[in-house]
Amino acid sequence: MAQEALKHIRQENTSLRQIIFCAYNDEDYSVFNKGVSGYLDYVVNNLGQGPYITVDAIIEIDDSIVIIQRSNPPFGWALPGGFVDYGESLEDAVIREAKEETNMEITQLKQFRTYSDPDRDPRFHTIGTVFIAKAKGNPRAGDDAKGLKVIPLKDIKKFDFAFDHGRIIEDYIKARRAK
Repeated sequence: MAQEALKHIRQENTSLRQIIFCAYNDEDYSVFNKGVSGYLDYVVNNLGQGPYITVDAIIEIDDSIVIIQRSNPPFGWALPGGFVDYGESLEDAVIREAKEETNMEITQLKQFRTYSDPDRDPRFHTIGTVFIAKAKGNPRAGDDAKGLKVIPLKDIKKFDFAFDHGRIIEDYIKARRAK
């Protein structure tokens, strides 16, 4: 909901002038205030105008990779990753995000590709750098991940991916075959 509100607020050619949220009780207001209001404040105060820098990790485990099920919109399966914090390197960001979302420690890291299509994220313009990683530890969902799976590459088509992560994984598979 927060991302949708931000998307409409930022559109210059929208006729939308006001968004009214109605909370029926204190619990609903608390959820709104924490989730929507807090998110909007964070984006406006910390990220400013886009494009926003993101990172994603293709964590290899034999012929499988780790994917997470998103608990926040846009829903679906995704590579572990997220936003780069101010003052943080791409490498530090992907290591942090992988730890937060999979509880795994990155042991090897190699930059794969950067994706910059303005429509790759339905919320706003992001530029994402993808890393191929090896990691140690027992993969389990953490932070904002609703679930986690280690999936064989041959099963990729069975999942509904958020963002452009399906394309990223297909590019990764093609690059592996080309070796």
